[in-house]
Amino acid sequence: MIPKHDDAWEVGKYGPIWPRTPACYGFTLIANVKPGRAEAIRGYGHKLAKALEGDPELLAPLKLHYLRWVLFDDDTRFMYQGIFDTDFDKYTDDAIVLFKKAGVDTVFENLEGFPMDWKTNPEAFIKFVREHQCPSFMEYGEYPYVTSDEIKKALKLKAAFSEMLEQMQ
Repeated sequence: MIPKHDDAWEVGKYGPIWPRTPACYGFTLIANVKPGRAEAIRGYGHKLAKALEGDPELLAPLKLHYLRWVLFDDDTRFMYQGIFDTDFDKYTDDAIVLFKKAGVDTVFENLEGFPMDWKTNPEAFIKFVREHQCPSFMEYGEYPYVTSDEIKKALKLKAAFSEMLEQMQ
């Protein structure tokens, strides 16, 4: 179980640090879609998938485990769910730097109330996310507290062992 927010939580530069859970860190954001922008959101998803095909390490600085995007209520609402290894402050700082460096926008620009000056105004970006955050009260991790880097290392080790065993046959 994840405790409800209280004054005992550590405070970072952008506010309370949500606790690390067995699934690591993360947040779920739910917001209204700007009218007529659902297809732009889907298009952005396709654009991001294509960019990742070209550069599988594009999002690596974010230390993501996974992202989940959902359009619902007849494409009028959007859910962003991300699980990652760093706390919220670091994730947000890294995301802003990454998007500015890559010269890309964020899917959040299609959401009502999102600050269009987010690249130069991280505080407004943080405020939007915190206002739309829907904290989970329970999370489960099959491999609790394992980082994405540890998972990648384990997979490389498994591949190396498999290759070695094949060569021995």
